[in-house]
Amino acid sequence: MATQTVELSSLLVSKSGYRQGRPCLRGTGITVHNVAGYYRAGHTTEEFCASNPTLDPSLFFAAVAYYLANREQIDAEIDADIEFEKQLAAESPHRWEPGAESAG
Repeated sequence: MATQTVELSSLLVSKSGYRQGRPCLRGTGITVHNVAGYYRAGHTTEEFCASNPTLDPSLFFAAVAYYLANREQIDAEIDADIEFEKQLAAESPHRWEPGAESAG
């Protein structure tokens, strides 16, 4: 019985205008950046898979491989996202308070 080889590139997809064009795990809205953030925090791919048991583990391993191959760029983008969120919070602290969205 012959098995079909899966190309790693088929496990990640990106679409202009969706998730800032960042690569996502196929069939999900989970970006490589999400997986990378989890990985950067010291979590293992196995832990990520355990918290998302319905998804094929190969998707997470492909995301980690993509992240490691493009680490400098993705780290810079994640860091820029964090700084942007901090800036927004500093400029509009009331917007980030629990229940603020129902006020007014």
